[in-house]
Amino acid sequence: MNDPAFILIEPQMGENIGAAARGMWNFGLRHMRITTPRDGWPNPKAVAMASGAGSLLDEAMVVPTTADAVGDLHYLYATTARPREMTKTVFTPEGAAQDMATRIVAGEKVGVLFGPERAGLSNDDVVRANAIITVPVNPEFSSLNLAQCVLLMSYEWRRQRDATPAEAYHTGKTEMAEAIEVDRLIDHVTTDLNDTGFFFPENKRFSMMTNLANIFRRAPLTDQDVRTLRGVVRALSEKRRF
Repeated sequence: MNDPAFILIEPQMGENIGAAARGMWNFGLRHMRITTPRDGWPNPKAVAMASGAGSLLDEAMVVPTTADAVGDLHYLYATTARPREMTKTVFTPEGAAQDMATRIVAGEKVGVLFGPERAGLSNDDVVRANAIITVPVNPEFSSLNLAQCVLLMSYEWRRQRDATPAEAYHTGKTEMAEAIEVDRLIDHVTTDLNDTGFFFPENKRFSMMTNLANIFRRAPLTDQDVRTLRGVVRALSEKRRF
């Protein structure tokens, strides 16, 4: 297992099982285990809601008890919003995902327990877990829908395995301008501004030109941006001559 098993304990609605499967597959997870689904199995409502993640449901392990679902795992996390009078490590979703990744790299098989929609996990199920995952939500409304909780954990897991930078600058069909092109733009602008007497008084000429150059150099200009701006300056210059 190169990713965690997500274990739905006695889920009630097929729609929630399907939505959970869809959320898992969105982020590359496929090991679902289900104990005693209330409305039986297979469930056509789950398949309909999965919408493209049906293969995950086809491969899901369906067993009668929590013990059957977790027997082969080395480390188990229980998702719960309610405080439990138990001594356990409590992770945020992000912290749990990091811990899972470390354990899986070390060769461990890990799983996450998700409780039924109405009441969440029982204490007996939480006792089985090595650690707890609690989402830092609004304390006045802390209950998460089953599928929402699965989606959130799936996303946090994916973040640990994904190299996408937190921020990227997309240039579309153009490319970033080379420094020499920006230099030519600055020369073009300053030359025309000088001809109009813009750099006045004389003792402020240097600082004004420096500030102007800084404006263009700190902006992430594309080559199309440079061509457009030079066209604007050229058009304004030609208009003045008339």
